[in-house]
Amino acid sequence: MTTDHIAMLYFDGKREYTKKRLQKLKAAGFIGERRRNANEPSVLFLTRKAFSLLTSRGELSEYPSLGKNSFEARANVSALTLRHELEIMDVRAAFHAALAKSEKFSIVEFSTWPLLHQFEMSHPGNGADVLVKPDGFISIHEKEEGTKGFAFDCFLEVDRSSETQDALVAKAACYLEYYKSGGFAVRNGSTRDKFKDFPFRVLIVLKSAERRNNTAERLVQNSPPILTQTWLTTFAEVTADPLGAIWIRPKDYREATDGTAFDTAKPNRNFAYRRQPEREMFIESKIQKLRFFSDGKTE
Repeated sequence: MTTDHIAMLYFDGKREYTKKRLQKLKAAGFIGERRRNANEPSVLFLTRKAFSLLTSRGELSEYPSLGKNSFEARANVSALTLRHELEIMDVRAAFHAALAKSEKFSIVEFSTWPLLHQFEMSHPGNGADVLVKPDGFISIHEKEEGTKGFAFDCFLEVDRSSETQDALVAKAACYLEYYKSGGFAVRNGSTRDKFKDFPFRVLIVLKSAERRNNTAERLVQNSPPILTQTWLTTFAEVTADPLGAIWIRPKDYREATDGTAFDTAKPNRNFAYRRQPEREMFIESKIQKLRFFSDGKTE
């Protein structure tokens, strides 16, 4: 995390208070800082001393076992992996900031440890077993008087842009199968036949509107199409206002392009990459984007 992440997640955005607390934790040897260039933000990590303390106090007992060497190696990830992980934390901080003062909605869980929520599914193309490791898992609770309230469960994928469209679509298909097969229901202590009682969304954050639209098109053209479980947006939009009208589903994309030159019924059968700036302008003016708490059913 960066100092800004920590301020937003744990100290109500109070940066000066956060800096003072971090100075004490650094002095005590519990937090370290990665080497960086002068123009880069400070990136902080828990030290071996902090890991030992948390372990001895039983704070990590509910997490998968992790040795000291493995834990320490997490501070030495590549620059590419680090950039991706910081982007995930940007999304997490944006959600926390947006919900911080809400009386109706609260974050129950926002996990960014893939190991806690990974699952195995058959690859939709070749049938091979695939281990799906989500970038994040979000559970938001909505208060409703006279009831236990409602849960909005979401898996988060922050696009690396280096992933192929095939990989993104295959991952989305695995999530849909995880829902329909009852795997998520079983994970929540129920039975497979009760899968409809445990819906979830897949939030995919893309680098640009162009890549978002390409992904939406491919999901519509998938067999079977993935129309409503996957919600798409851009990194700029989600970090500015994750709860706002920034989300599109493949179904929305299909409806916006129906009968136009960009109609998904006229597929790019070779799935070659196409740059279509006129399409991006058309979609932005035509498509009906959804707010995060809009209704939506899984298909």
